[in-house]
Amino acid sequence: MRKPSSSFVAVALIIAIGITVAATPLLSQAEDRLALSITLESYDYPYPVRFLPLSVEGQDLKMAYMDIPPRSGGIGKTILLLHGKNFFGAYWKDTITFLADNGYRVIIPDQIGFGKSSKPDIHYSFHALAANTKKLLDTLGVKEVTVIGHSMGGMLATRFTLMYPETASKLVLENPIGLEDYRRFVPYVSVDELYRSELSASAENILAYHKTYFVTWRREYGEYAEVAARQRNSGEFPRLALSSALTYKMIYEQPVCHEFGEVKAKTLLVIGQADRTVVGKARVKKELLPTVGQYPELGRKTAALIPNAKLAELANVGHIPHMEMKDKFHEVLLNFLKEEP
Repeated sequence: MRKPSSSFVAVALIIAIGITVAATPLLSQAEDRLALSITLESYDYPYPVRFLPLSVEGQDLKMAYMDIPPRSGGIGKTILLLHGKNFFGAYWKDTITFLADNGYRVIIPDQIGFGKSSKPDIHYSFHALAANTKKLLDTLGVKEVTVIGHSMGGMLATRFTLMYPETASKLVLENPIGLEDYRRFVPYVSVDELYRSELSASAENILAYHKTYFVTWRREYGEYAEVAARQRNSGEFPRLALSSALTYKMIYEQPVCHEFGEVKAKTLLVIGQADRTVVGKARVKKELLPTVGQYPELGRKTAALIPNAKLAELANVGHIPHMEMKDKFHEVLLNFLKEEP
């Protein structure tokens, strides 16, 4: 075999060095983003986490939760905080502290499929998540709560309140999704397509989506996008991607907006007026976009549907008031909590 000429070797070496240099920044970025397990074992929550064992569809699962006692003697009332689709219980950290400081016991579960809880391949439903949550309250000896749900947690809070009216004395919906029926304008896609989309999402995609939640972006808001990005480096990530796809399907196929008129609990809707969140928005026809996800209108419509509801409209705030405008959110919330049932 003919040996390569010295000039060929030199050119090849230069090319190789060039490729290495060009690739180094990307490689270092990948190495800097350490893998995080899909159940967040090495990620610290603001308060101690415990686990409720559950058996679901023949699988032994664990439901993570925080249970924070009141800090000022207590007033004998309990708050249940329900997280959104792209979050978990830890993002309530400032609200937990605020409520505990004001004498409330606060219980914050990670729903099955989220946070530190198990990520099984099961049929996800708001009914089942509500039943799991009720079992948690029963285990803790809690008979009555004010239910506060954000985003997807608002859909779950509504379902919980409908299923257990004797337990949910009050309901707070913070920029809930599902104030409209997505099936009417978001084209259907299969779980397989949703799963592939989850697998292909990049850290940049995730961060860009999280930025749409806020009117004014702050660097600290990126913590939860970073958690999601690091979980994608876990060898178990496909299991998380599947549970995420299945919960998207749950949101799409199980609307609660048609049942708002049946809610008996005294209700507060806190609506950031700049929110335009739509689950599956990228699939909505362009001509329909100006007519969907219009939270100012949706908030007023929903407040009129729920028999005993009041509406708090927060100007210049997006999808997560308890992060972006927490002092105002906490003020409105506390005033409502102090009202008679």
